[in-house]
Amino acid sequence: MKFTDFGFDSRLLEGIDAAGYDAATPVQEQVIPHILNGKDIIASAQTGTGKTAAFLLPLINNILQNENNNGSINALVIVPTRELAIQISQHLEGFSYFTGISSIAVYGGGDGNAFVQEKKALSEGADIVVCTPGKMLSHIKMGYVKLQALKYLVLDEADRMLDMGFNDDIMFIIKHLPPKRQNLLFSATMPMKIRELARKILNQPIEINIAISKPPEKIIQKVFFVYETQKIQLIRLLLQENNYTNVLIFCSSKISVKQLTRELQRVKINADEIHSDLEQDKREEVLSMFRSGRLGVLVATDILSRGIDIDNIDLVINFDVPHDGEDYVHRIGRTARAKADGTAYTLISPKEQSKFNAIERLIGNEVPRGLVPQELGPTPEYNPAINSKKTPKKRHVKKNHR
Repeated sequence: MKFTDFGFDSRLLEGIDAAGYDAATPVQEQVIPHILNGKDIIASAQTGTGKTAAFLLPLINNILQNENNNGSINALVIVPTRELAIQISQHLEGFSYFTGISSIAVYGGGDGNAFVQEKKALSEGADIVVCTPGKMLSHIKMGYVKLQALKYLVLDEADRMLDMGFNDDIMFIIKHLPPKRQNLLFSATMPMKIRELARKILNQPIEINIAISKPPEKIIQKVFFVYETQKIQLIRLLLQENNYTNVLIFCSSKISVKQLTRELQRVKINADEIHSDLEQDKREEVLSMFRSGRLGVLVATDILSRGIDIDNIDLVINFDVPHDGEDYVHRIGRTARAKADGTAYTLISPKEQSKFNAIERLIGNEVPRGLVPQELGPTPEYNPAINSKKTPKKRHVKKNHR
């Protein structure tokens, strides 16, 4: 289906054409008509399926078709992270370039000038505001946010927001919105807590489910069974012996991110890190360098596992096994975007074997085993049933003393 088939405003079509969009993805085909018809939506879709355009395009179109100067915010898009707020705002600016639609991204970590701009937009009105929950809550408490005529509410990556503890902030914001509005809820997964949230805020929603808990077939997956102390050495060897140009490495802790980045930089690998300890300006600078190809290896915490639009990643490495199968799918889904092929490696210590065994059951496949270089020494056998019965501390000591 072409974007010209949706009946969009001609000004919006100019922006779509300028952005290089032509054919709609499955989630866009299913979601856009319902949004244009004013229906509430609860939609589940894997990362990289085009969710952002699926709600932005009909949102822009509806605002264009009902233009008014009411001095209020017309649409509120709530997202879990600053990075996602910035990304959506950039897409929004591109799509609406020829329309005159006003928009602003509201998130923490900015300076005084950013606050002044945010306050001006929130108090005088803007067509679309993209925000993080905590920052918007702070503005609302100051009493100047114009929400009385709001018509559209979007919750993007809703499961991630609830995982991050934003449920109370979201409900606080919603209590300040007009009860008559169109609600759009997008979530990568649909656990019970998302269903409960949907029941509270949605009105007879259309349910659309594109998500599957399986990685795209074009991703080449491998796992390596190693001891925890061998992980950094293995990554160094994998990067030095293969010609990967854009590599994204996920670690479960900031400490691991910092240690791995230091080691890669020490051996002259073009690597940098991104995590919550960095100032916002530095995080944006590192992300920009990675997007443009000036940075070859980006080491990150889970902040980048969802929602960041980078299409040219050819290798994703899980330094640690993700918490569950859904997180695994989203992490490795950062590679093989669009029509590109990609590779995903996961490093598994003895204490993580049981967790990865559960992931394999979820995705319905045994992931191929990679060969660990002999120079790293003996490696653990894969036996999740036995390893899961031992305490991590004892297992670690025993294995290292063999």
